[in-house]
Amino acid sequence: MTSPGPPPAGPGGAGAGVLLAEVRASAGRVLTTVGTLTDRQAREPSTLPGWSRAHVLTHLARSADAYRWLLTVARTGTEPGPRAGAAAPDRAPREGAGRGAAEPAADLRNSLDGMFAAAAAMPAERWSTPVTALAGWRHPAWFTLHRAWRELETHHVDLDLGRSTADWPTGYVAWALDGTAAALAARGFPVARLTATDLGRDWALAPSGPIVSGPGHALLAWLSGRGSVERLRAEGLRADGPLPGPPGWPLPPVPGWG
Repeated sequence: MTSPGPPPAGPGGAGAGVLLAEVRASAGRVLTTVGTLTDRQAREPSTLPGWSRAHVLTHLARSADAYRWLLTVARTGTEPGPRAGAAAPDRAPREGAGRGAAEPAADLRNSLDGMFAAAAAMPAERWSTPVTALAGWRHPAWFTLHRAWRELETHHVDLDLGRSTADWPTGYVAWALDGTAAALAARGFPVARLTATDLGRDWALAPSGPIVSGPGHALLAWLSGRGSVERLRAEGLRADGPLPGPPGWPLPPVPGWG
């Protein structure tokens, strides 16, 4: 059985290159999907309440800008201009909501190019440099790549253009479940164990509570608010009651880096 533990050591060097390749592949898949988007489709609803697909694309672009900013701080030790304020993640998608397909697609591509250029310029010894998320928690620079990977994979599904949680890469699902399980365990989430039947992995969360099992992507979909419990099996529920509702996702890594 796997018990949630501290965040993993940084990948550094070649490890960062492997992680960066995964993020590039994820970005490529999103851009391929976006490349087929029509103006009408861009303005249609995504699966996120109140957000069109243009909302989602604008959010992804501003997230990539934020990660580029963090990577530049880690590499240079100085801030490359002012940082977007706390309201920016909500304001930017609203401002981009009425755009057709071409503008948000180009915006996203340019922002991703900037993020990848910042990552390519990072010396191996700087990947461990601490940076601060907009929410205030700190993490090493290499975790920025994980955050970008999570944004791309999650919001690709949210676009509702044919990609589902079953299409998530196995490596992404395993990593995201590791971090989510650790965060849930630290917050006393009342589930005893998660079991990913296709990954041969499980995670102990609490001394008591139901045991929830199913494909890894279905577990992650449930915990991230991207899927129902229909593909999951729960043992130990009292009087056939519902599973507990997961907290807002994603959660900061626990116990964190400082």
